[in-house]
Amino acid sequence: MMTKRTLVSIIDDDQSVRESLPDLLEALGFAVQAFSSGEGFLASPWVDKTECLILDIAMPGMSGPEVQQILKRRGSKIPIIFITAHGDDAVRPQMLKLGAVECLFKPFSDTALLGAINAALRQE
Repeated sequence: MMTKRTLVSIIDDDQSVRESLPDLLEALGFAVQAFSSGEGFLASPWVDKTECLILDIAMPGMSGPEVQQILKRRGSKIPIIFITAHGDDAVRPQMLKLGAVECLFKPFSDTALLGAINAALRQE
């Protein structure tokens, strides 16, 4: 019997992130879908199947917080982990206030990411 793997979706305009993170997460036993834009994710059939969303804050087009707002308006309860390369100390509390589970600054450790995913999955 196959156990259903938890689907973690990643939205990041940085190709290196879209290539490295899925490898890491799949090695940890997750199913992964990666998207280069919020628009791409929101239009995909994966939104309703996603159990945790790793979301870049600053992207061309729709920003991470904008994607989060749209998901909220749709009534989505997907736990979100924001990631950013352009963070300052004010960013994290802001994102947590918006309802994110965690906000990680790139480059983050595998341990930090796994901790955030585990925290996100416990929220349900």
